[in-house]
Amino acid sequence: MRVVQNIQMKLGEIDVSQIKFDLRSRDDIPKVLRGLQYLYLDEALRQKVFALLESEIAPKVDKRTGRPGMTLWSILVCGVLRLDLNVDYDRLHELVNQHKTLREMLGHGLYDDDKKYAYQTLVDNVSLLTPELLDKLNQLIVEGGHIVVKKGESALRGRCDSFVVETDVHFPTDINLLWDAMRKAITLTALWCESLQLSDWRQYRYNLRQLKRLMRSAQSKKRRKAKAEGQQEDAQMIQAYQASSQSQIPRLNF
Repeated sequence: MRVVQNIQMKLGEIDVSQIKFDLRSRDDIPKVLRGLQYLYLDEALRQKVFALLESEIAPKVDKRTGRPGMTLWSILVCGVLRLDLNVDYDRLHELVNQHKTLREMLGHGLYDDDKKYAYQTLVDNVSLLTPELLDKLNQLIVEGGHIVVKKGESALRGRCDSFVVETDVHFPTDINLLWDAMRKAITLTALWCESLQLSDWRQYRYNLRQLKRLMRSAQSKKRRKAKAEGQQEDAQMIQAYQASSQSQIPRLNF
C-alpha cells in the first residue's frame, strides 16, 4: 500500500507549512527544503506533482493494497535532496535518520524517534524516480516558477555571466585542450558553411587529419627528455605547438 501522503497527522507531527528554517543558514539543505515547502504550499502545483507521481510510480501495482510503504511525498523529498546535494545513498541514509528538519519534512513528529529508514528501503524507493519522471517533474516545477516570476505575457529573460581564470595546464592536458579547441572550431565552421551552401570548407576532414598529425608530433617531442639536447628539444617542441595552432588560423579567416 502506497499513499501520496498520510491524511491523518500523528501526535507531535508538524504540518509542512509550519516548519521553520534558519534563514541565516548558508547550508544547502535548508534551501532545498524551503523549495519543497513552497511546492507543497502551492496547492495547484502540488496536485499536479502528486497526480504525476501516482501515475508514473509503479503504475501497474494497486497502491491501495499490501503493506504500507514510503509515501510518494517522502520519496519525492528524498529524491530531490539526493540529486540537489549530489550525495550517495549512505549520506542520504544518515540524513533522513538524524536530520531533525528533514524528518519534520518527511512527516515525523516528536514521538517518532524510533522510526528509522533502512538503507535498502531508500535505494528501492528513491530509485523509482527515473530520469524520465524527473524530467516531467522538472517541467511542472519550472512552469510553476514562471507563474511567480513572469509579469503578464512578457517573455521571461535571463542573463548568464562567464569569466576566464588563468591557471597552469600541464602536459598532456595542454595539447589535448589545444586539439579539442581547434577540432571544434574547424568542425563547427564546416557545418556552418554546409548550412549556407558554401564550398570553402569542403576539405575540413583533411584539415582535421593534418591537425591531428601535428598534434602527435607535438606530443612525441614533448615526451623526449634527452639531457644533452634539452634546449634543442624545447625549441622543437615550441615549433610543433606553433605549427599545430597556426596551421588552421589562415583558414579560419573569412
